[in-house]
Amino acid sequence: MIKNYWNKGKKQKTITIIVSIILLITLFVLRDDYQPALLFLRKYIFVILLSAIVLFFGLRKFRRSPSTSGRLGILALLVIFFGILYVVGWHFKMYDYMKTYNVFNNLNKVEINELPLTQNERIQPLRNIFSMANESVGETKDVSLPHLVRIGNENKWTMAIQPTEKYVWQGMTDNTEEVFAVSSTTPFPRFSSENRISVTFSIGESLKFSRNTYNAVVQRFNFFQLFTMEPSDTYYMKNDTGQWVQVVSLIKWKGFLFPYPTFGGVMVVNSGEHDFKDYLERILIGKGTYISPDEMKNYPYLTRQNTLAEKVSQLQAESLKFLGGFSDPLPWNMETAVKIPEMPKDQNQQPYVTDFDFSDTNTDAYSGLYHWFGLEPVGNERTSLTFSVLIPADGTDKLYYYDHASKKQGYAGVSAMPLKVKESRKEYDWTANTPVEFRPYIKDIAGRKRMFFMGTVSSISDKNAQQFDGSATPDLVLIDSEYRDVVWIDVKHPSQWDKTVYDQLNEAWRASEGIGYYFTEETKNIELGETVLDSINKIIPVKDDKTELLEKLQRQIDSLKAVGD
Repeated sequence: MIKNYWNKGKKQKTITIIVSIILLITLFVLRDDYQPALLFLRKYIFVILLSAIVLFFGLRKFRRSPSTSGRLGILALLVIFFGILYVVGWHFKMYDYMKTYNVFNNLNKVEINELPLTQNERIQPLRNIFSMANESVGETKDVSLPHLVRIGNENKWTMAIQPTEKYVWQGMTDNTEEVFAVSSTTPFPRFSSENRISVTFSIGESLKFSRNTYNAVVQRFNFFQLFTMEPSDTYYMKNDTGQWVQVVSLIKWKGFLFPYPTFGGVMVVNSGEHDFKDYLERILIGKGTYISPDEMKNYPYLTRQNTLAEKVSQLQAESLKFLGGFSDPLPWNMETAVKIPEMPKDQNQQPYVTDFDFSDTNTDAYSGLYHWFGLEPVGNERTSLTFSVLIPADGTDKLYYYDHASKKQGYAGVSAMPLKVKESRKEYDWTANTPVEFRPYIKDIAGRKRMFFMGTVSSISDKNAQQFDGSATPDLVLIDSEYRDVVWIDVKHPSQWDKTVYDQLNEAWRASEGIGYYFTEETKNIELGETVLDSINKIIPVKDDKTELLEKLQRQIDSLKAVGD
């Protein structure tokens, strides 16, 4: 048809060329809009090819069949095939099963025999931080979801103050002009003054069209990356020169049979205002500097950092259900199958980003931020802690796991913690309050490493489950995962937490483990005789007239004796 139109004359050729150029420009400029379709083809390439081949030969056979019964039989076979494909692949989730198995086979798994200690404990849960940040901005502003990142040697919650999504015009014209950066180790996070940093980004998570972070990053992809990469979480941090940058975590899809997601590096977007030059850059070549996973070690601010997409780490942790073999997670086996527990009211699901100290363990793991998962058996009634999974948050190609089940430790898991907290304080109104976000707390107390879960009691709005209480002094609890005892600790005095735990549990530990005494103050025993002598030496004599006369006569007698000698 196009060839016939082309041959009609000069005018038609000109129109064809102009339309072709416009179409090519449109395809180039709007690649961020159709890129999800290209990514869909990449994710399901095997299923799409298999379906296309079966459909091609089936329809070919259908057209060549001379009889009506033969054609009906072919149609019936096609319906049965695609029906089985849907039921097995999607209804029973065997496609995801195979995808997770591919993740497991390509995972660099390292079993550790000793848990690392936790450090720089974060006080507030994510949703409390999010609520307090929203309390500090106006009607026309939104706050992006907080992320725990490393700024220098300190861990901070960072989030962008960006134009609200409720007003479309602002999303097209305004910049992201401020960033919150509050300490994660203080019970009193402040969302003003020095913690509210002025920095301008021409793109943002809530902005529209080419100014949206997702769109601008996709525009930066090369041709092959359009089929294999997708942007994920956006982090705000300082680079090695002290400048604030957006760091967009990338997911890369690998494999042909049942492709699976992996860490694909990051796209770093520098600060800058929106202008015409910036507009041309965004729509033509996109925004950001791509840094591959292999190159990230050359940037100190990206090492020991939190840049790994949680979608990737969740699938990696879940893939440990195949440790017992390919068929073990199937419904008729499940001897070692595990799951990531979901907390009903805790809006921040695992992983919990935690700062671990590996310095006293026999591993080559770095000390810094990790995605932590507490895996449990698949049954709803089973709440034991099966595995502790630690995935380097900077995307390092390793997964560390500690097998609690094989060591028969009998630790309680995360999903068992809320009821234990509620039982320990029956006077609470647990319809309006709930314990949330039980992150690990591992310390060397009373002679050995002990694992606790630290939880926060938060108030949740009845009307909006996303609205958490933003108290600056939350109630904190530590639950011994082995002894199941709940210890309520003073959030304002972190230095006393270990002693508080010991004071409550030391008798149980001594009775069960035969340990000695710890946290005892040195005292000095003073003999009674010494006290009396010391008191006598400190008596001050009182002089009167008789005493002075006796002393005068004694001096005269001493003088006469001296003359006689």
